[in-house]
Amino acid sequence: MNDQWMIRGSEFTNCNCAFGCPCQFNSPSTNGYCEAICSALIEEGNFNDISLDGLCFVMLLKWPGEIAEGNGQQQLIIDESANPEQREALRKIAHGESTAPGATHYYVFNSTISKVHNTLYAPIKISIDVEARHAHTKIEGLVESAGTPLVDPFSGEESRARIHLPNGFEYTYAEMGAGTSKITADIELDLKNSYGQFNILHMNQDGVIR
Repeated sequence: MNDQWMIRGSEFTNCNCAFGCPCQFNSPSTNGYCEAICSALIEEGNFNDISLDGLCFVMLLKWPGEIAEGNGQQQLIIDESANPEQREALRKIAHGESTAPGATHYYVFNSTISKVHNTLYAPIKISIDVEARHAHTKIEGLVESAGTPLVDPFSGEESRARIHLPNGFEYTYAEMGAGTSKITADIELDLKNSYGQFNILHMNQDGVIR
C-alpha cells in the first residue's frame, strides 16, 4: 500500500439503534439489524498530492442482521463539486481501500458488504456542530438527515453524554444525540428519533489520529 492520505473534519451518524447504540460496546444491535447514514464533512484533507479540503460525502449502509454477519449493502454519495481525481480519492477512502487492514470504520464496514450500489454525485449541504450536537444533511430528492441533542425527559433540558473509545477505529470521543433521517436512494431508510452520533473525524491510511 503506497497511497498516503489524511482527512480531518466532522462526522454525524444516525442509525436505527436506541440511544447509546450497543454496537459501540460490541453488543448486539437494538433491533437485530442495522441501518445507518454517515455524513462526513472534511475541513482539511489530502490523498497523496490531491487536496480534499472542503469536500463532503454521505455513506448509506444497511444490513439484514448484525453487521458482523455480513450481507450488507452500501451506497456512497459524493458532492458533485469534487473533480474526477477527488471523487476517486474519496471513493477509495470510503470503501476502505488504500487503508491498513481493519484500521478504519470504512474498512471494517466494507469487509461486511456484499452489494455496493453505484456511487452518486449530487449537491450536498452538510452542517455538523459536534460540541452543540446539531447536524443537518440535505441532498435534494435523496437525503434529509438531522441530528439534535438528547433531552432529559424529566427536566425537558438538553442532556449531554459522550462515549470514549481510546482504541476506536472511528473516533476517540463521540457526543451522543438523536437523529431523524429520510433516505430515498437505492438504499431507502426511514429513521425517527433514534441513535445520533457526533464526532471529530481525523484519520489516515493507518487509522484514527489521536
